[in-house]
Amino acid sequence: MITGGAQGIGKAVAQHFLSTGYNVVIADHDHAAGDETATELAAMGTIRFVACDVSREEDVRALVEQAALTFGHIDVLVNNAGISRRKPLDQQRVEEWREVLDVNLTGPWLCAKFGAPYLMERNGAIVNIASTRAFMSEPNSEAYAASKGGLVSLTHALAASLGPRIRVNCISPGWIETSDWKKTAVRRMPQHSERDHAQHPAGRVGRPEDIAALVEYLASPQSEFITGANFMVDGGMTRKMIYEDGR
Repeated sequence: MITGGAQGIGKAVAQHFLSTGYNVVIADHDHAAGDETATELAAMGTIRFVACDVSREEDVRALVEQAALTFGHIDVLVNNAGISRRKPLDQQRVEEWREVLDVNLTGPWLCAKFGAPYLMERNGAIVNIASTRAFMSEPNSEAYAASKGGLVSLTHALAASLGPRIRVNCISPGWIETSDWKKTAVRRMPQHSERDHAQHPAGRVGRPEDIAALVEYLASPQSEFITGANFMVDGGMTRKMIYEDGR
C-alpha cells in the first residue's frame, strides 16, 4: 500500500514492487493521475487505485479496509504522500502550515494507526519517505522542513511501539528528478546542466528508481535487523562542503 503512489517517487515504488511480484494499492488525492498510473502499470501485475486524502481520518480508514478486503492482507505500507507550500515567513498562513503538517506528518501516523493491525498479522514493514530537508533547509520552507523532521522522529517512535512484529524505517531523499514520472498532462523530460550533476559526489541528480530499490529492500526479509533507522539517499550532496565562488 503506497500513499502518493500515482506520480513521482510513489509511482516508481509501485512499479518496482509490481516487478518483484507484489500486488499493489496506490492511494492518491489526484484521481486523474491515479487512474492513469493504474492503467499504465496494469500489464506488470495486479494494481488498484484508491482515491484518498491522507490528512482525513475517514479516508485513511477506508483505504486500509479496502486494501485488506481486496487482497486479504497488508504486508507493506509506504508513506510517501507529501506536499509543500513555499512562502516568506510573514506571508505564511496558519492554515497552510496545518495543511502541510496534516498531509506530511499526520497522514503517515493515521496510515500506521489503521494499518498496524493488518501489518502485525504478516510481520510487515512500514517505510516512510521523508527528505533531506529534515536536516538542511532552503529559505521559506518552514512547514515542509518541520513535517519531514517530524516524520523522521515518528519513524523511530513507531519502531519502538510496533516492534518486533512490525519494522519501521525511513528514507530521506535528496534531489530526485520526478518530472518524467508525472501524469501525462504535466510530464516532461528532465533537463540538467553539468553543474547540477557535479553538485553530487555520486556524479548525477537522483532518480525515483534509486529510492524505490531501497524501499523494497527495507520491506524485505533481508533487512529484518533494521528498524527505526533513517537512510539519506542524496548522492552524497549533504556531505559535500560547498563554498561560494571566490572564497
